Amino acid sequence: MIKVEKIDTFTGHRDCVYALEVSGEVNRFFSAAGDGFVVRWNLQKPDVGELIAKVGHSVYSMKFLPESNHLWLIENFEGIHVIDIDTKQEIRTLKLAPTNYFDIQFYQNHAFIAGGDGVVSIIDIESLSFVKHIKASEMSVRCLAINPVEREFAAGFSDNTIKVFDLKSFELKKVIEAHQNSVFTLKYSPDFKYLLSGSRDARLKIWDSENEYSLEKEIVAHTFAINHIDFSPDHKYFATCSMDKSVKIWDAETFKLLKVIDRARHAGHGTSVNKLLWTQYNNQIVSGSDDRTISVWKLEFL
Repeated sequence: MIKVEKIDTFTGHRDCVYALEVSGEVNRFFSAAGDGFVVRWNLQKPDVGELIAKVGHSVYSMKFLPESNHLWLIENFEGIHVIDIDTKQEIRTLKLAPTNYFDIQFYQNHAFIAGGDGVVSIIDIESLSFVKHIKASEMSVRCLAINPVEREFAAGFSDNTIKVFDLKSFELKKVIEAHQNSVFTLKYSPDFKYLLSGSRDARLKIWDSENEYSLEKEIVAHTFAINHIDFSPDHKYFATCSMDKSVKIWDAETFKLLKVIDRARHAGHGTSVNKLLWTQYNNQIVSGSDDRTISVWKLEFL
């Protein structure tokens, strides 16, 4: 049994909230939205937002690099901004192709970026220079996931496929005809045995990454598009969020649904829930929505 308590709602963004990211402190996190604002929040001080950066276009993706205390954010149709969190100063930029950018992931000295033009851009972190452009589809790359165990990365596309690439050579290894619509989110299980995918078709699929990505399980998880997946810090659970306005909690071993967090039962979001962040702070989940708000949920497993 899971007891859910809504801790707070953070307001301040003037457009849909698209990105949530960890910081170097367990009680703080970053958000980014369609308004171009990047804000740092403190879970110990509700609704006190601290502006970190402001760009001219929407931000769908950002990633924190703890080694340098830098936040990488990607401004749609412009490019990468590297922000020094200590000084809140932009220290580096890199112009990208004029398109939307949906995801960014780091592995060793490389940043992997998912573009709306169907290109995965691979960038050297130190020199902020291009290493490789992988054009794998005429349709958008919507999400990325890194598997260091098998030395590969997976990319979800709006052509309904998941494509798996070698992490070193960047060669295409496998194409999975995964869903009936765009693949919006990918996440490897913490032990890297499974790849979880969520799609605009509202299906959650579990792929066996140790067995040629054979389909382990398919679940009709939501009534509309699944936007994001995130695992709990203890790896026992994961959460999904959807255009159907709900957040759902699942058992990571059995893949059984354990809890639904929605507007009717928990004063949840009024529109699409776009992003989740399962924090290490008091087992709290943060959710960002089209309704321009960020909600904070405390989960107690009884």
